[in-house]
Amino acid sequence: MRSVRITRGVVKIMSDPVIFIVSDSLGETAEFVARAAASQFNSGRFEIRRIPYVSDKSMLADVVEEAKSVKGIIAYTLVIPGLKEELENLARPHNIPTVDVLGPLMQALEQTTGTSPKLLPGLLHRLDDQYFRRIEAIEFAIKYDDGKDARGLLHADIVLIGVSRTSKTPVCMYLAHKRIKAANVPLVPEVAPPAELFKIPKRKIIGLTIKPQPLNQIRQERLKALGLTTDAEYASLERIQKEIAYADRLMAQLGCPVIDVTNKAVEETASKVLEIYYKGERDVR
Repeated sequence: MRSVRITRGVVKIMSDPVIFIVSDSLGETAEFVARAAASQFNSGRFEIRRIPYVSDKSMLADVVEEAKSVKGIIAYTLVIPGLKEELENLARPHNIPTVDVLGPLMQALEQTTGTSPKLLPGLLHRLDDQYFRRIEAIEFAIKYDDGKDARGLLHADIVLIGVSRTSKTPVCMYLAHKRIKAANVPLVPEVAPPAELFKIPKRKIIGLTIKPQPLNQIRQERLKALGLTTDAEYASLERIQKEIAYADRLMAQLGCPVIDVTNKAVEETASKVLEIYYKGERDVR
């Protein structure tokens, strides 16, 4: 990118400084650091040219030649043995500034831990089985949240049931990050529970209950947040007692364990859910 500067009637074409990002992986780390540093100078007007997946020394000569032609800077994240030294050796005769983004910290870690780095590119972005299971569980929790599709109950590791505002959704998302596929079903007296709920093992179902008064306060705050009046039936104590009584009967019918979430943080509830889940899994084995 170029800009025009007029000095004493002379028009000069000014090019933005160029930072070359060289990496044997994606180069995202070095680019992020370069942009953060560049933002402190010249209103951040730097041109970034990323050269990813550099795997042999022959590729470095072209980068250095290009950097030389525009008087650029080279920032790099190279862990493949020999590439770092080659780049430095090529850039030095041309006085091209080079910045090793990872090297100093890796050296410090090596000294502190007494162990050598793996020197394998792309480890930060390597996708393993646990990563995919976590993503799958998160997508599952979103898809089958709030009883959207009862068919998902048949494929869930855990099914949470309870009246509105008993933390079913946040607990499901917490469990998803633990690679647990969790669905949830809201219990409403006027709506029959899905048939699938009676087809899955009761060890997979966990009920969430709460005391009426705290739930009354939670629902009133929810209505306020939505800009609605707090005298709606949804937040009335009589309505809440009716819902909880209905949920208690259904949970007893299903024979599922029940957790009282009154004054419990999401993490506390999720921890108790996991305890019940893993105990159930052991009992089955």
